[in-house]
Amino acid sequence: MAVSNYENVDAYPLDPDVQEKLLLEQNEATFIWCPKDQWAVGVIMTYVWRNGSFWFTATSQRKRIAAIKRDPRVSIVISSVGTSLGPSRTVTAKGRVKIHEDRATKDWVYPAISNAILKGNAPVEEKFTSMLDSERRLILEVVPERYITYDSQKMMRDTDWGSI
Repeated sequence: MAVSNYENVDAYPLDPDVQEKLLLEQNEATFIWCPKDQWAVGVIMTYVWRNGSFWFTATSQRKRIAAIKRDPRVSIVISSVGTSLGPSRTVTAKGRVKIHEDRATKDWVYPAISNAILKGNAPVEEKFTSMLDSERRLILEVVPERYITYDSQKMMRDTDWGSI
């Protein structure tokens, strides 16, 4: 179906297999929460995607921790930039945060995050993992409730390019 403008891009969601590939391959997301003043704020954080959840880590003194304890609703935005999928594919997930402090969760999340960042440099990964394992560090699991996705490649296929 050829389109002549981009007023409505709802018809261009990611296919489920492409979404899964993006979530597994990317390791950075914009993590967005709402503090007391209700002015949404976000930071770039490293994540891993496992078992249908996004997994992050942060220390308990970060302002986002107090905010998500008050209101666990957050949004996560992931871009395909820097992945094998190329640019202009995105996933936004709305979800709620579960905070984990147990040893078993830390024991798999810290190495997974280290590997996501360092991609197989074992000695550096081990050191990074040990540096993550600090007294006030928590694990944040974001359980998605709703997705908004976009695939520009689908839109470009439907674009009426005329005589260009």
